[in-house]
Amino acid sequence: MIASFRRRPRAVAAAVMAVALLATACSTTTDTSTDADGNATVKLQLQWFKQGQFAGYLAALDQGFYADQGLNVEILDGGTDIVPQTVLAQGQADYAIAWVPKALASREAGAGITDVAQIFQRSGTLQASFATENITGAVDLRGKTVGNWGYGNEFELFAGMTEAGLNPSSDVTLVQQQFDMNGLLSGDIAAAQAMSYNEYAQLLETVNPATGQLYTAADFTTIDWNDEGVAMLQDAIWANTEKLSDDAYREQTVKFIAASLQGWSFCRDNVEQCRDITVAAGSTLGASHQLWQVNEVNKLIWPSPAGIGTIDEASWNRTVEIAKSTKNAEGSTVLTADPDAEAYSNEYVAEALDLLKADGVDVTGESYAPIEVTLEEGGK
Repeated sequence: MIASFRRRPRAVAAAVMAVALLATACSTTTDTSTDADGNATVKLQLQWFKQGQFAGYLAALDQGFYADQGLNVEILDGGTDIVPQTVLAQGQADYAIAWVPKALASREAGAGITDVAQIFQRSGTLQASFATENITGAVDLRGKTVGNWGYGNEFELFAGMTEAGLNPSSDVTLVQQQFDMNGLLSGDIAAAQAMSYNEYAQLLETVNPATGQLYTAADFTTIDWNDEGVAMLQDAIWANTEKLSDDAYREQTVKFIAASLQGWSFCRDNVEQCRDITVAAGSTLGASHQLWQVNEVNKLIWPSPAGIGTIDEASWNRTVEIAKSTKNAEGSTVLTADPDAEAYSNEYVAEALDLLKADGVDVTGESYAPIEVTLEEGGK
């Protein structure tokens, strides 16, 4: 059986966040101390536990790129009860990694945060099915049992179904999905939500009971929301909007972005080393799974013709439009209005890219090509 998750109504969640922000409005000053080498202390809040999804930041720390910019960075694990953009808005971190739609919902509720570097240029969300279901596009979901995680992760799915002419409330059977692939593997779900760099790999790390061998990609089909035209922007670096008016924080932000982007450039060219860095950082996932993650995340970043981290206006506008117009199973949209002009800025990432280019760092990855990864059972 698929476990159900109780979620607060959106209005209640927004009110709770607004109260939390008001309660901490006077505590938005982060730690400005320095270490023994004179490096400024900086805290980065991840949106989940350390894994290949965040390899670029881990590499920037491991390889000394942050230190080169005069920063002593502490990378904070995320978790089920941690909302990174709220941690940032409340002054408990200097920067945060968060998906754009979720962060914009928090901003609409009062969080003073700005997208200062868009790391993922493409969405990593898939809808995965056994090939025997013959699901190759959103239109094929009609009459199927369709899983989704909820918690703001579902809007590409709902936008895709709506774009395909399906009514999500009547043309499919929606199932609250756990953050794994058990529902699909057990047959409770015909089409399950998966990230290309995580849950999809879990399928390929599982033994097919019919053959005694691991499942292969040929055993499954996937719907890629990039192909369906409803992809939304995901991992981005968010900064404190109010503090960006402070010269010291502004300069720190440019340096932090530059070092982070250099970390991602390093992981583009050193996939196996970034796997090792991620495992050493304390990830509980296995080495082959982490190698898959780093490789698949690279595909979401590279190539970046405008320069890694640059926010593409068309992608931003598409994300906002879907966030305003697409309703989930509860009838809620992510946003009720357009975000204001301070919701994102390319000003800081442009300066960071100039720093890196002056040092000879490849910031576009025009010749990027992924490696081949062999997964082991259980991702070990």
